[in-house]
Amino acid sequence: MDELTKNEKLGDLYAYYGSLLTKGQQSYFEDYYYNDLSLGEIAINHDVSRQAVYDNLRRSSKALENYENKLHMQRDYNHIEEVLADVTLAIDNGDASAAKNEIIKLLDQMRGE
Repeated sequence: MDELTKNEKLGDLYAYYGSLLTKGQQSYFEDYYYNDLSLGEIAINHDVSRQAVYDNLRRSSKALENYENKLHMQRDYNHIEEVLADVTLAIDNGDASAAKNEIIKLLDQMRGE
């Protein structure tokens, strides 16, 4: 996975799970990924070493991935979006029966049936 794809994935995970990180982790993460600060700049701002910033970002990224592995919020949201796109396409094509079937299937999945 290239760096841009990895950063985009982490940004998406942060949107779902960022509030579960500590305030310090949130601050480092936002400085690095959103404010585009270097490790050195973040280290100076927080009066810590660059290694401490790097370790914190690595732990934060791992925590975000672990949350997704356990809670599946991003995966489930993406699945719902795909089904809704299919429903919209079916409606646009005048196939109300297919749209209804997709909606029923999605609701059943959400209920765990």
